[in-house]
Amino acid sequence: MASEKFVIPIGPQHPALKEPGHFEFNVDGEIVTDASVRLGYVHRGIEKGAETRNFVQAEYLVERICGICSHVHATAFCLGVERLAGVEAPPRAQAIRQIVAELERIHSHLLWVGVAAHEAGFDTLFMYTWRDRETVMNLLEGITGNRVNYSANVLGGVKCDIGPEQAEAIQIGLNFLEERTRHYLEVVSSDAMFLRRTRGIGVMTREDAERMGVVGPTARASGVPRDVRIDAPYLLYAEHPVELVIEEAGDLEARFKVRVRELFESYRVIRELLTALPEGELTARIPRRIKPAETISRVEAPRGELFYFIKSNGTDSAERVKVRTPTLPNMASVLALSVGHQLADVPMILAGIDPCFSCNDRMAVVKRNGDEQVWTWEQLRQYGIEYYR
Repeated sequence: MASEKFVIPIGPQHPALKEPGHFEFNVDGEIVTDASVRLGYVHRGIEKGAETRNFVQAEYLVERICGICSHVHATAFCLGVERLAGVEAPPRAQAIRQIVAELERIHSHLLWVGVAAHEAGFDTLFMYTWRDRETVMNLLEGITGNRVNYSANVLGGVKCDIGPEQAEAIQIGLNFLEERTRHYLEVVSSDAMFLRRTRGIGVMTREDAERMGVVGPTARASGVPRDVRIDAPYLLYAEHPVELVIEEAGDLEARFKVRVRELFESYRVIRELLTALPEGELTARIPRRIKPAETISRVEAPRGELFYFIKSNGTDSAERVKVRTPTLPNMASVLALSVGHQLADVPMILAGIDPCFSCNDRMAVVKRNGDEQVWTWEQLRQYGIEYYR
């Protein structure tokens, strides 16, 4: 008689998930034998919304795809629109964009270390990193006036400057964070309890990472030398480059080490930019209407490569905006790596890619009476009104 298949559902509402996603794990005792995922629970129609607004309005909209990496979304969109318009932001604006991007990377990595430590049951590390992350959030607030959606970008440049007092505050904050980061690197490399939950868990070889198209720190922890800041420099990364941070082990411990070591690179690059901050304007003039064309822009978000496709049609709005966020290619690795591990390791394997579910959920196909329909924004709005009436 064949043994029964036992399925463990996790989500879409579950204490271990900070955002809604639905996973199903087939288990044999405590060992996972198969895994599947269903996304789409936080769809907000941002891509379609961006196509029904002008370029200025769309820039603020795409910034809200993700709260943790909002600046890098706005930067990718602005770089694409500026390329379509044949405009380049002034050097000072590019430097400020890069400073805010690296501060955002520090914020994202510290937040992730805390969340992943919490999944491992290491709540002391969680509280320490989230306490220290307030430092970088205060720095971002001092520059932009905001702690989450920073809105530093405008088409053609930036809206906020960095003066001597702000530069000094950033230097003081970086000195404090660098000292704390040395401590965190020692903890994730030597704490016996933590290593039991990370060393040898969720091992992904370089061949597997390349086959699944994994990006960002998750790929670099498996020895894949891939970083858009180095492979296709944008902003001032060619003049102030980062050094590639690589680990070969490919397990959860390596993913922790890569992200923590990347913090030191962010500190160094920000200091370089502050020391050599170019003089000049913050914005360049950009036409309201952009000639018909299409382009792509690639940037290195904290989680990995962020890819934008933008098509213009001669009006003040985009005809098509398509976004591929790093969580989407990384999610396949969670399903593959979970098989063969104990069910108790699954939350750590999932947290290891630093997932952002809301980043993935931007479009939907509506089927009524078996027919697929592409709706306009107004049709979707009316449908929502009728549905909830």
